[in-house]
Amino acid sequence: MTTVLIVDDQPLQRFGFRMLLESQDDMAVVGEASNGTEAIRMAAELHPDVALMDIRMPGLDGIEATRRIVSSGDRTRVLILTTFDLDEYAYAGLRAGASGFLIKDAQPEELLTGIRAVATGDAVVAPSLTRRLLDAYAEHLPTPGPETIPGQDPRLTSLTDREREILTVVGQGWTNTEISTRLHLAESTVKTHVSRILAKTGSRDRIQAVILAYDTRLVEPS
Repeated sequence: MTTVLIVDDQPLQRFGFRMLLESQDDMAVVGEASNGTEAIRMAAELHPDVALMDIRMPGLDGIEATRRIVSSGDRTRVLILTTFDLDEYAYAGLRAGASGFLIKDAQPEELLTGIRAVATGDAVVAPSLTRRLLDAYAEHLPTPGPETIPGQDPRLTSLTDREREILTVVGQGWTNTEISTRLHLAESTVKTHVSRILAKTGSRDRIQAVILAYDTRLVEPS
């Protein structure tokens, strides 16, 4: 059973999410919060698997709430719901530790699939947002100095050549299926490589691995 905390300042929006989630045999809504402060308190009390997090709320916003929930070290993972006009906030969510982003008008099945993926430690980003989010994030990277050598960051030293290769394409937005097909590897092998990359680099999930690929210049901003 995947437990979910719904965080949104709109009561009707929370009601809609609750109706959808409670229609699933493998999901349970353990609470609702109308702002970031409530979300932090309830996450600490209820320990949900996933916090479904709105960005713009009165008082403490969803980005800061995400940062505090993730930094607490609890098991709760955050799936942020955003809209196209809030893209400027999305890159901050990457840094805050969110495990995924979806558009608020996503299809119900997309939302359910996203919650399940995040709960199991995977990461999810709406396809229409992926490039825009990464471009927004990349714009805030510091300009590398002349001494910067792509891929030479100490955080990468424990990776094998194959793991470095896979981290690079993960950073470029490839899915496990795409990596499997293009690199001629079994998908189970790809999943094993990704798990080892996360463990060796201390990345919380796939989203954080993408950030690492950008930070270490394995992937250059487009």
